[in-house]
Amino acid sequence: MDIAPQNQSGTLCPAVKAADIIGDKWVLLILRELFLGATRFRDFERALPRISPTILSARLKKLEKDGLIIRKSSPANKTLEYRLTKCGRELGPIIAYMATWGLRWARRRVCDDNLDVGSFMWDFHRTLKTEELPDGETVLCVQISDQTTHKTWWVIANGQKVDLCTDDPAKTVDLYITAKLESFVEIWMGDKPVNTAIDDKTVLLSGEPYLETSVSDWFPRSSMSHIRPERPIA
Repeated sequence: MDIAPQNQSGTLCPAVKAADIIGDKWVLLILRELFLGATRFRDFERALPRISPTILSARLKKLEKDGLIIRKSSPANKTLEYRLTKCGRELGPIIAYMATWGLRWARRRVCDDNLDVGSFMWDFHRTLKTEELPDGETVLCVQISDQTTHKTWWVIANGQKVDLCTDDPAKTVDLYITAKLESFVEIWMGDKPVNTAIDDKTVLLSGEPYLETSVSDWFPRSSMSHIRPERPIA
């Protein structure tokens, strides 16, 4: 009796082959960070605090083996850097389209996922609209009222450079921003205007009057906040 070979169904389908390479969630998140400018191991750890060093190392090795990235030494600081290859760069539009599709059709699941506050604050600080801030240094203290750990963060902007701190930098705070994590996410994703959140007191501001009145201009928002859901969020 002939026995059909196993695991052959779909093996010639290029979509399946592509999914084998980029279908892992950590691979997608690492690629996202690469497209956003991450190059060093520490960059990925800071942007993806839930990934263990072991898993991160394994995924980077897989991406290198699959030809999506190369690993090279940086002559400036003698550390290893990861860079996209031509193969990896071609995934940019694909990942962007996947994100767009997810925001249109799976937005409620995106919002309901157990969001890591560290990942969110990393996105929050790097989307601050620095061009709308006054010249010189601006220090924001972000207080996430429903968190038990890592509830206070400092965002320090000076020109286009923006630093994120979990320890008090001992600088004068220009503006305190207090809200639940859900409220911050809602504004960042474009589901609620920041001024509306201030009016209904889900977001509280205290500090420099100019920063308070111009908050809608500089408040961080996702680059995809303009994409609206095709299904109800609630």
